[in-house]
Amino acid sequence: MAKSNHTKVGEALEILNQGLYPFFEREMQSVHGDQWQEIAKQSLREDRNIDKSASKNKKINWDTQNILVVMWNQWNVVFSKILGISERSLISELREIRNRWAHQTAFNGDDTYRTLDSIERLLTAICAPESNEIKKEKDVYLRARYEEQRRYEQKKIVANSSQTGVNHNDLKPWREIVTPHNDVCSGNYQNAEFAADLWQVYLGDAGSEYQNPVEFFRRTFLTDGLKRLLINAVKRLGKNEGDPVIELQTNFGGGKTHALLALYHLFSCSNVNELTGIDEMLQESIDSFPSDVHRAVIVGTQLSAGSPNKKKGNISTHTLWGEIAWQLGGKEGYEMIRSDDENGTNPGDKLRELFNKFSPCLILIDEWVAYARQLKNSNDNIKLPAGTFDTQFTFAQALSESAKAANKTLLLVSIPVSDNEIGGDLGRQALPRLKNAIGRLESSWSPANSDESFEIVRRRLFEPITDKQAFIDRDVVARAFVNMYGKNHNEFPSECREADYEQRIKNAYPIHPELFDRLYNTWSTLDKFQRTRGVLRLMAAVIHSLWIRQDNNLLIMPSTIPIDDPVIQSELTRYLDEQWASIISADVDGESSLPLRLDSEIPVLGRYSACRRVARTIYIGSAPTLQTAHKGIDETLVKLGCVQPGEQVATFGDAIRRLTDKAMYLYVDNKRYWYSTRSTVTRLAIEKANRVDEREVFNEIHKRLNEEITFRGDFAKIHITGKSNDIPDEREVRLVILPPDFPFNKEENGTKRLAEEILNKRGNSPRQYKNTLIFLAADEISLADLINIVKQYLAWKTINEEKDTLNIEKLQEGQIRSKLNDYDKRVESQILETFCRLLIPAQEQPNGEIVLQDVKLRLSQDDDLIKAILRKLKDGDQIVPKLGDIMLRKELDRIPLWQGDSVKIKQLVEYFASYVYLPRLLNPNAQRNNINKIAKHQRIKH
Repeated sequence: MAKSNHTKVGEALEILNQGLYPFFEREMQSVHGDQWQEIAKQSLREDRNIDKSASKNKKINWDTQNILVVMWNQWNVVFSKILGISERSLISELREIRNRWAHQTAFNGDDTYRTLDSIERLLTAICAPESNEIKKEKDVYLRARYEEQRRYEQKKIVANSSQTGVNHNDLKPWREIVTPHNDVCSGNYQNAEFAADLWQVYLGDAGSEYQNPVEFFRRTFLTDGLKRLLINAVKRLGKNEGDPVIELQTNFGGGKTHALLALYHLFSCSNVNELTGIDEMLQESIDSFPSDVHRAVIVGTQLSAGSPNKKKGNISTHTLWGEIAWQLGGKEGYEMIRSDDENGTNPGDKLRELFNKFSPCLILIDEWVAYARQLKNSNDNIKLPAGTFDTQFTFAQALSESAKAANKTLLLVSIPVSDNEIGGDLGRQALPRLKNAIGRLESSWSPANSDESFEIVRRRLFEPITDKQAFIDRDVVARAFVNMYGKNHNEFPSECREADYEQRIKNAYPIHPELFDRLYNTWSTLDKFQRTRGVLRLMAAVIHSLWIRQDNNLLIMPSTIPIDDPVIQSELTRYLDEQWASIISADVDGESSLPLRLDSEIPVLGRYSACRRVARTIYIGSAPTLQTAHKGIDETLVKLGCVQPGEQVATFGDAIRRLTDKAMYLYVDNKRYWYSTRSTVTRLAIEKANRVDEREVFNEIHKRLNEEITFRGDFAKIHITGKSNDIPDEREVRLVILPPDFPFNKEENGTKRLAEEILNKRGNSPRQYKNTLIFLAADEISLADLINIVKQYLAWKTINEEKDTLNIEKLQEGQIRSKLNDYDKRVESQILETFCRLLIPAQEQPNGEIVLQDVKLRLSQDDDLIKAILRKLKDGDQIVPKLGDIMLRKELDRIPLWQGDSVKIKQLVEYFASYVYLPRLLNPNAQRNNINKIAKHQRIKH
């Protein structure tokens, strides 16, 4: 049973008592000595100062109220020496809370949370360990409150949806919950702003978000890896503990430079407490935080190996060690290794002496491979000021060993992984030698994991969510998505049903985790795409475009990326082949694109822009996979990237199908979809489908109907024909399926005229047994779709049969098989949907007109056609298995059918088969046997 708020407040006050009393007793004794209890009694009412359970000893009852009263009254004498004005206010507040609790006053949600928070603050101020317990209780309560409010919001949505269906108006779009940074909203950001440049920061020329330590950390998410890196740096430079050499090696754009910048700024800010997140992270190390750290920044791409770098005081540095010495110690530092710098020789142990002289020392080296590959071997004709290629690596070894041996010195070196960072042969030679030189002493560093990457991007692009209601609105959206995935579990990937997926949505909000997954797992495989920088560049453009378009989607998803925006399209094609721009304009997004045209032609798709969203999702998920063995994106991932709560999943399945029917560059194989730079056989299929004769289509439909009807049920026979001579004139009930070239149309009576002709005649002879025929016709509107589908099926079938002579490539054979299989299933399904018009002869009175009643069948995908027809006819009493004695007597009297006072059973059966105004007996023989049984028991005269 859930605890009431009153109970939770009482338990929290008890924890306050446990944590507060030791402090209270200690401080009172420190001022009043052994007399402290007697002095304390003076603040208490007579009826509250004795513990009744121990009245013989007359001990004071130190409950929470008494402690707080004494602390208030003894504030100036005792407690003001330790606590401040804010804690005095907390004591006053908690006295009032305790009084309310004692008098059984109700506590609402805000009151309960305020109580927990105030107790935690007071316990924290006195360093009581119980503060952690209260903090946990507060966090649990806060989550429960948010969850309760989210459920309340969800109930409102469900209540509305039961009447009108869930739509986006029931949930707040992302733009109403979270706001992008001003530079993103306004579009004033520059792509260069997402390129962290350590050298520009060193020179003081970077943008404010990178140059200013406070602003840098405000927009920086401290991942676990980065926290460990910073803590290690403080330990090493403050207490000579921790790892002295750290190697940063990740994929291209994995955050190496950002990590170096974080270290640079950590020791450049005059007040480290101004840096967001640092004070909390360094709680245990803040006392040993180093001051006056000497920093050296080396960025290999910014230093020339071929010419000296001029400094103040008529000094020029020639080598990396010369540059490091100058940056650490100015002229004095440089003089310690001048000769080795000028001669390009390894300074060896002089580095240790340099580091000890100017410790604490922080050396940050980025792009070292780019610098090393500029150098020459000793046997080359050219000698560069920077020294030889070989000397560079003896220096690297000396540098790492000196950093370890020296006092309070930390060396960080970023090592590339991607080929486009390594360069040519010398770069490939330099990398392993550099790793070997520093690898003996280095400590590895781990980059951000996928969930941390969410926060890195969010922090850089969006203002933080601070409003409590905004958190609730976000959580309601996340829950709505997860509910949708659960209700349609076969349509989405299995991971969407895992317990942590809702939290992933919250962590990534307002960007859908699937978009992050595509960018970090798919696009980052491209050589030129930098994981963090590339994502930031793209998403800044996307968010700006969506913001000015007043996008009202719930999340930013693959399907909502406006690829028609030239800036975004440029970002999405700059890493790919040149042909992609024309493919996008034709098959993906743009004013004249196929998806936009389909959405405008088909209202049910246009309502959601379904084709456009599907095309965008497939492009985002598949374009980078074109050169891989596992091309494309699975259909469940396509839907994951498209569908939002309140939308019909089937609509997007239809959009996928229509796109694959007509797109020139969209491939499909076993429910995997991808765009390619080579056109598909779709154009050929369209051309062949246009040439299919309608008679071929009708023959295929006739063949399919014969294959479909393997079960006749209670019908004596099923005839697929439009010729009356093909249908015997017998007493058993038969189903006549009219040919597809006679579709039903309420305004055109050609179908009914054919049915009436068959009903009245068999060939040239009048039909006697008219009450035995039921007709089934195709619906004219559905038939048009069926004809198109059959034409496509026949076209793909022909292509498959002729693929050898058509020189079809292996890449396209899978698509042919997939499309042929798809159209085969669609023909079967569409036949059931098309042949849905029952025409049932009916006649009210013997002298009345025979009419054909139109009854439309509604079949599910798993329905059997004949079973569905029989069920419909029996439910509507259009066919009767047999008549009981009461119903039989009623029909005999109604017409009447008596010949005098009797009628022959054989004649009676003839009547029922002949006259439409009588019940249509499913089986005359069964009725005959039933009449004999009735007569035997003398329930009717015969």
